Amino acid sequence: MTARNRELFALVPVAILLTAGFAAVFAQENAELGNLSLIYGAYFLALCLATHVFLRIRLPNADPYLFPLMATLTAFGLVMIYRIDESLARDQANWFVLGLVLFALTIWFLRDYEVLERYRYTIAVVGLLLLLAPRLPGIGQQVNGAYLGVKIGPLAFQPAEFTKLAIVVFLASYLREHREVLIVGARRVLGVTLPPLKHFGPMLVVWGASMFMLVFIRDLGSSLMFFAAFLALLYVATGRFSFVVIGMAMFLVGAWFFASTVPHVHERVEIWLHPYESAQESGYQILQSIFAQADGGLFGKGFGQALINIPGTHPPARLLPAAETDTIYALIVNELGLFGACGLILTYLLITARGFKVALLASDGFSKLLATGLTAVFAIQAFVIIGGVTRVIPLTGVTLPFVSYGGSSIVANFVLLALLLLVSDRARREAAERAGTVPLGVPA
Repeated sequence: MTARNRELFALVPVAILLTAGFAAVFAQENAELGNLSLIYGAYFLALCLATHVFLRIRLPNADPYLFPLMATLTAFGLVMIYRIDESLARDQANWFVLGLVLFALTIWFLRDYEVLERYRYTIAVVGLLLLLAPRLPGIGQQVNGAYLGVKIGPLAFQPAEFTKLAIVVFLASYLREHREVLIVGARRVLGVTLPPLKHFGPMLVVWGASMFMLVFIRDLGSSLMFFAAFLALLYVATGRFSFVVIGMAMFLVGAWFFASTVPHVHERVEIWLHPYESAQESGYQILQSIFAQADGGLFGKGFGQALINIPGTHPPARLLPAAETDTIYALIVNELGLFGACGLILTYLLITARGFKVALLASDGFSKLLATGLTAVFAIQAFVIIGGVTRVIPLTGVTLPFVSYGGSSIVANFVLLALLLLVSDRARREAAERAGTVPLGVPA
């Protein structure tokens, strides 16, 4: 069976999952179960099939499982958001369609994605400007204490979602060019391998950008996500674990310093460590998240059974704050239990495994580093929000990819998927040619 046929058959259970999810929500809300869930499932399947046909034509050798896995997350997110608010689910569905359009445009115009290398500095500058945009007066927006949003007229978005793509492209290109210099010119000091001082600059720049985000943008999640993705790229480019240790030490020292001296960073850490000291104020969100997860148990309370709003309040007051964004994972655990949450995490792990397999198959340095960076930043983003909701790390405003409500997130992640599939198509085709087999029959 060819790769595209496997992709086609994998999309069918995704549509069935969406249909069953909506049916379960409707069954809780209404005494009679109509055919609306079937209509939603048919619409979703039609969009996925159209995308599949496009991939079959443009990228016949691309990984057959990445798109179905991400479609699974999208279907899951649509059902959960609909269960919270129908109007938000309609908005998310529109963003899903726009994401697919940009996904197709990215594949159409970036078939030769190596052109990105020629514009790496331009892409990096655009990414940094986007990062600064939320602090600009008149257009910047503050979201839960962090400067995350930009609003220009009717258009509102979170630039950090697109900045992550720009940073990964720049770092993949830069490290491909300078990887040998970093390895050959390295010196050992007290048993630790250090990169050459003149090429140590990029690490300092990325570290400085992470600290800048921590202090001025007040976005701990994106700061951690960007720097961790950089360390993953640095390790793949050089093979020197000592470089990663140095980077981690730099980040921890910087985070500790600013957590001790900058009030809003210190407050975020205190909420994480001692939420019960302000249980009715700043610690309310994380505590309600923990309680919701504990209440779900192993099998959950069922779709539509979680108590999101406080009964009898007008307008409704949230018992679980930001249930459609920051704490959607807690809602999932409450309604589907630990088993349902493990299924969600397993999907992220499968996407991560497929992404790293793409990197392993890639023959050239830029493709290998680009696939690694895109996969790492996706996986780390999922870890940051799940870790925050479970109190492994401080809670941040990062969205759960493809599941949380948010147009910027779903659109940017579909562009990320398009880049991964572009790398995958070339890597699998070249691997098939080296093996002397027909490219369309490349095994998964």
